[in-house]
Amino acid sequence: MPQPKFSLIEKDPQLRSLIQESDKKTLAIWALTCAERVLPYFTESFPKDPRPQQALDALQYWIDTGKFSMKVIRTAALAAHAAAREIGEDSPAQSAARSAGQAVSTTHVKEHALAAANYALQAIFRANISNNPSEAVSAEKDRQLQLFDSLQKIERS
Repeated sequence: MPQPKFSLIEKDPQLRSLIQESDKKTLAIWALTCAERVLPYFTESFPKDPRPQQALDALQYWIDTGKFSMKVIRTAALAAHAAAREIGEDSPAQSAARSAGQAVSTTHVKEHALAAANYALQAIFRANISNNPSEAVSAEKDRQLQLFDSLQKIERS
């Protein structure tokens, strides 16, 4: 029996609209939090590979300082994606590494925040494939949306 698949295509026009209206720093914090929640899938399987964590560290540095270096961001993002490719199979670890790579890219293009969140959902899906992946994804998506709402309220105040 083939495994169920998880689509990375986000079809929620309301969320896309909110992303367009949101501040890049708010989206970076959201993307960082989404990616951090699933990073253990990667670090538990590949404890000696620091690349996805380094991508999130680069993002945190930008959030904290506002200092942007395209070379640093691009290198961190590509390294996290390389870690994902090297896994070679669909897995929660692969999706977590991709989430980190997308999250750090939010510093350059804020729409990458949505990709980071979607890859985090894909990691949750893949981690729960033998249980109830739809239920786990739904719960995580609700948590992501609540966080996004909270961050937007802070942004507006």
